[in-house]
Amino acid sequence: MKHFETSEQTLPEHKGVNLFGVDPLIIQDHYDIDYRHSYAQDSPFFVGLSKGDLLGSRCTRCQYMYATPRSHCMECGAATTWEKLPLTGCVHTFTVCHYGSESFLKETPFILTLVEFKNVNTLFLTRLKNISPDHVHIGLPIRPRFAKAPTFKVTDVWFEPLGLT
Repeated sequence: MKHFETSEQTLPEHKGVNLFGVDPLIIQDHYDIDYRHSYAQDSPFFVGLSKGDLLGSRCTRCQYMYATPRSHCMECGAATTWEKLPLTGCVHTFTVCHYGSESFLKETPFILTLVEFKNVNTLFLTRLKNISPDHVHIGLPIRPRFAKAPTFKVTDVWFEPLGLT
């Protein structure tokens, strides 16, 4: 078995993958794919993001309010309808991520937060930007921000502290 020394220099390429080290294994690879899919019943949520609206789901029977798309209520099983969420909330809890999926690697470290909205029964998971992790606290008032050029993905919305312009 060939042993590679761990170093910052690039080791020999193999099928487009650059090997940087083996203990731990560190590689560089390119990932690119075209993929067509439907958001189906969740389509209004993503269209809403493109318009600067954050949509949740309300049960037509028991009125349970979800901060994320749901076609049917988890409490009673009835169908839900779309409803705009408040444009302010607060940090329920948060974590600082030092690693993430491909979409977020360039942003590491980044803050993930669960947003609590008034009169909404569930929480909304999103990124919290424009604040140092040292200044984030539970109860911090925050608001959503939307991508100027929508991509119809969950990354089109993030939150920031209330009061920033």
